[in-house]
Amino acid sequence: HYTTEKNILKVIGPLFLDDLRADLDRLKSRRDSRRLAGLRELRTRLSKIRLFDPACGCGNFLVIAYRELRLLEIEAIREIRAVTEAAGQMSLSADFASDVNVDQCFGIEIGEFPARIAETALWMMDHIMNNRLSLELGQVFARIPLEVSPRIVCADALESDWAQVLSPADCSYVLGNPPFVGAKLQTPAQRQQVKQIAGGGGGTLDYVAAWFVKAAQYVRGSGARIGFVATNSITQGEQAAQLWPVLFDDYGMEIAFAHRTFAWGSDARGKAHVHVVIVGIDLKAQAPAQRRLFSYPDPNADPTETVHTAISPYLTSGDGLSDPHLTIRSQPKPTDALPKLVIGSKPVDGGNYIFTDEEREEFLKAEPAATQFLRPYVGAREYIQGTRRWILALHDAEPLDLAQLPLTRQRITAVKTFRQGSCAASTRQLADTPTLYHVTTIPDAPFLVIPQSTSQRREYVPIGWLDPPTIPSNLVSVMENPTLTDFGLLTSAMHMAWLRQTGGRIKSDYRYSIGIVYNTFPTPAACRSTNNRTIPSIEAAAQAVLDARDTHPASHLAALYHPDLMPPDLRRAHQALDKAVDHLYRRSRFTSERDRVEHLLSLYEVAQARPKLQNVNKPKRRRTSKLQR
Repeated sequence: HYTTEKNILKVIGPLFLDDLRADLDRLKSRRDSRRLAGLRELRTRLSKIRLFDPACGCGNFLVIAYRELRLLEIEAIREIRAVTEAAGQMSLSADFASDVNVDQCFGIEIGEFPARIAETALWMMDHIMNNRLSLELGQVFARIPLEVSPRIVCADALESDWAQVLSPADCSYVLGNPPFVGAKLQTPAQRQQVKQIAGGGGGTLDYVAAWFVKAAQYVRGSGARIGFVATNSITQGEQAAQLWPVLFDDYGMEIAFAHRTFAWGSDARGKAHVHVVIVGIDLKAQAPAQRRLFSYPDPNADPTETVHTAISPYLTSGDGLSDPHLTIRSQPKPTDALPKLVIGSKPVDGGNYIFTDEEREEFLKAEPAATQFLRPYVGAREYIQGTRRWILALHDAEPLDLAQLPLTRQRITAVKTFRQGSCAASTRQLADTPTLYHVTTIPDAPFLVIPQSTSQRREYVPIGWLDPPTIPSNLVSVMENPTLTDFGLLTSAMHMAWLRQTGGRIKSDYRYSIGIVYNTFPTPAACRSTNNRTIPSIEAAAQAVLDARDTHPASHLAALYHPDLMPPDLRRAHQALDKAVDHLYRRSRFTSERDRVEHLLSLYEVAQARPKLQNVNKPKRRRTSKLQR
């Protein structure tokens, strides 16, 4: 896919172009004797820049970056000419010849045809810029015959020694748009490459992560800067906790600038429907004191820029953190005063216990006595879209009852056979108890469910109650004995912001993980101080959300929470709940989702430090000898 010029400029601008432009503008505004020398010195700097794209494709990044260097040079030449003419001086012939050339561009591309296109495209851009310089000077400037060429190597970048293409000592900037291949979509060979380069994250890291690590290996000790477009998943969920400690701790890198998540544009036919980030990294010793962060509160407008002393792996401000490298890792228990959340029932039955409406009706025609064992079975799809499935629940069935149900016994036998044929030893062990599920979660009172997967277009994940005899599937998370306060916290904008930042993705949809989203969620002090699960202001606002849903009984949750169809009364109820929950966290208003995430990260950091402080302050046990004992 061919990255648009607009998105290429988002990379090369903060990577190097903005600084060069600022230097040229300062020189243009000077009126002292050093102005001419400064302009010539800038031209020399431009001629020494070496650009390296290790996933260059047809060369778009190199072509646009080369064009921008030539445009800066032409502008510098124009200024030199104006200065010398104003002073009545003779210009040097070197002042009117271009020193920037295509041999400053280097790349690696796995395909032979696009590699040759990249070379040709750079020569074509060189010719265009030569014509532009000729018009500027009023005389012909041409490079015929072609004496130098860009170095574009046809190879697999992850299997190559980049130093053989361009010495790290000579490289100025590593840039580009490495391949977008999710962890689950990689070939075995690609997964092995990621594992070899990035370490233990090789089964869960996206392919682009390998380019970040390999680039960090390449520039270590050289001073070159790195700027890549990447899938936004490397700044979310478990991937952030796997990739960034490697870059920070093993290679001494820092995030120098970043563009937060935005929709990726492509000039190719059939655009890729993904959301991306842009991340620039530097060696810690040379990272800028002021780090630039670009956000997209309005997807259709230009980004807003803020400046910080540090940027976190989640592309939020690190200014409020004692450790801006903080990452969120999955944990077995909730961080704060939240009840336990578990997954729903997982039968591991080969589909033998699960029925659609039609299958259930047909089964009961043949064996009506099995009615007592068939119960509603609700996963994420059924809960959100209002559809139905059924499951045989035989965990407490009496053997005498089952003896009179031949079709049910056939299902039991089929489940046993399925489990015995599994490659996993744990599943084969389950064959001894075929009437039991692998995971059994069967609440006997109303319970809260959270879909484990939901569309990323929804502002709120639809969370709510189900009643027995419904059995939740393993595609929803379950809270037993919930309060309205629990529901209010989890369906609030604060929790949604935490989910979007820490949760993983299935394709582009949200993936709600108990360990990394729920168990790490920092609760407000009002909940922690008294382990209070009943807060009147939250309960009233949460009930209003449920009441608003009830006023639309004909609509399932998928319609109620569709971004374009959400009823006004339901939206108002959610906004009131958001305001009530926000007020528990702090009195001042949150201005954006990023503002919420940064506040939650600071609370998370404090929560992680709390157990350590308790251990430090805990009285030490006095050691005794065996004789004393």
